[in-house]
Amino acid sequence: MTTERSALTRSAAIASVCTALALLAVKGWAAFASGSTAMLASLSDTGLDLAASVMVFIAVAYAAKPADEDHRFGHGKAEALGAAAQMALVGAAALLIAYSAMLELASPTSGHIATGPAIIASGIAIALTLALIGYQSFVVMRTGSIAIKADAMHYKSDLLLNLSVIVAMGAQAFTNVTWIDPLCGLAIAAWLANGAWHTASEAIDHLMDREWDEERREKLILIVAQHHEVSNLHDLRTRTSGSTHFAQFHVDMPDDVTVGEAHDIIDNIEADLAKEFPDTEVIIHIDPKGHVDEPENPLRETNEFEVIDLASRRKAA
Repeated sequence: MTTERSALTRSAAIASVCTALALLAVKGWAAFASGSTAMLASLSDTGLDLAASVMVFIAVAYAAKPADEDHRFGHGKAEALGAAAQMALVGAAALLIAYSAMLELASPTSGHIATGPAIIASGIAIALTLALIGYQSFVVMRTGSIAIKADAMHYKSDLLLNLSVIVAMGAQAFTNVTWIDPLCGLAIAAWLANGAWHTASEAIDHLMDREWDEERREKLILIVAQHHEVSNLHDLRTRTSGSTHFAQFHVDMPDDVTVGEAHDIIDNIEADLAKEFPDTEVIIHIDPKGHVDEPENPLRETNEFEVIDLASRRKAA
């Protein structure tokens, strides 16, 4: 799964770079042929998209590197760093769009983009961007890549900008109303800012080693509870780094179990967990039944380290 994930994220990053290069060429031609200032601004935005796409390509390529002596937990957080940087760019773009829209509302102009090259370029840009976003969405669904998700968010802004330009041009051509375009810009800026906030929050969660959600943690506990040889489970800690998940916990085991028998039991637990949680590294510590950590241990003052009675979970299941 890890190899397949790396191939998918890499292909999505390459597709993003290729799309940005194609859009740069098309919009460069349109800006030259039409003399449109708006198309020149769109060309500059595509240049930013290209820089961001290259950033994502580097991030996913680095994140796919296996663990080494200096990075024992792998390089997965490179994806979260790339996503956070992407969302900073999207947030800046949202602010610039909102600022430009408010200036236009305050001092409307009679000019509008109605040239043939500009319309053709916008149509081509929409078609290419839709194809890219569709593939990126497929990759995100298969891999959960935060970097590709952030890149797709970035290209959705380009898609909406091109759509709003065409809608505004058509509306202004028939109604001669000049405030439609800036209103579209403000709506897009608000949508971008909201999406950037949520995606950036997810990236920060990866960087800060946020715990798995409660449903995923409960599923892990129930799988462990199916093994009758172990009783209590405690000190459960989980996190996610790129494509790799990590879980570690303690289980209680009877005193009369030998080291070899305990090893076999733990192997069985790990095998069952691997079926439900692929690409997850599990570390299990064995405690003698009835063992209680030192009461002054500050870790035990939080709910994250509560003792979970596996026998009661078996009955509940």
